[in-house]
Amino acid sequence: MTGRLPLWFKKKIPDPNVLTGMKTLFNTLSLHTICESALCPNLGDCFHEGTATFLILGNICTRNCTFCAVEKGIPLPQDEGEPERLLKAATIMGLRHVVITSVTRDDLPDGGAVHFARTISLLKEMDKVLSVEVLIPDFGGLLNPLEILVNTQPDVLNHNLETVPRLYPEVRPKADFQRSLRLLKQAKELNRSLITKSGVMVGLGETKEELAQTMADLRAVDCDLLTIGQYLQPSLAHHPVAKYVPPEEFREYERVGIAMGFVDVASAPLVRSSYKAEKLYEKAKKVRLTNELMMKSDGTK
Repeated sequence: MTGRLPLWFKKKIPDPNVLTGMKTLFNTLSLHTICESALCPNLGDCFHEGTATFLILGNICTRNCTFCAVEKGIPLPQDEGEPERLLKAATIMGLRHVVITSVTRDDLPDGGAVHFARTISLLKEMDKVLSVEVLIPDFGGLLNPLEILVNTQPDVLNHNLETVPRLYPEVRPKADFQRSLRLLKQAKELNRSLITKSGVMVGLGETKEELAQTMADLRAVDCDLLTIGQYLQPSLAHHPVAKYVPPEEFREYERVGIAMGFVDVASAPLVRSSYKAEKLYEKAKKVRLTNELMMKSDGTK
């Protein structure tokens, strides 16, 4: 589906000076953001608010997902100085909730888990109050890389399913739906207090029934937070848009998700994985603390 976007995608033109300032900071520190690499439609809003989602382990992905604008190919060796530069950027930006993602690095034995862990540890050492959210690849289904990462105690562990199982061969040919579900399940088993999160896109050709089942599958592995957004085709070479889902349908998905037991669901056309990340985290943290207090109270009776 091509042509003009529906009216609900209309956005204000961002201040070019703000965009230039943020891009200059990242270029100066040789850092990548998924905002830029994935052509996120919210880049202007996030940069204006002084936030961004850092992209580590380079900006070249070893996988060939047909929805994603990130460059595919043979990555460069991992940059050992990247964690320190990311820490510097987070300090300059005054971030209280740092969101980090990466390309998929199937070329690395650990999938980049140690690099992730070192970045998390540096941020936590800098500021004990700082919260860190990571959006991770599937590490090829290996448990050890996940253990390495979970042991550094990120506050939120996000792994996106992206779409329904039927569309994986077309949209995520090198990924596996059950493998991704298992990762979220294992993360929770490794640390019961860990807040887990996932995201899906709509408009790729899924049915409402398939999406509802995917949401139920996420709840079955105790996933806490969910983001649902409209897929937008980065170029004519990418997977086509099958449908532009109207805002009222997104609101329906939010109601369904909350009824299923998700702590919170962000569902709207322009929602992306990091959309209002800190707000979703704060709500999940409050719910977790409340549950812990209730469990302690029950234990004393």
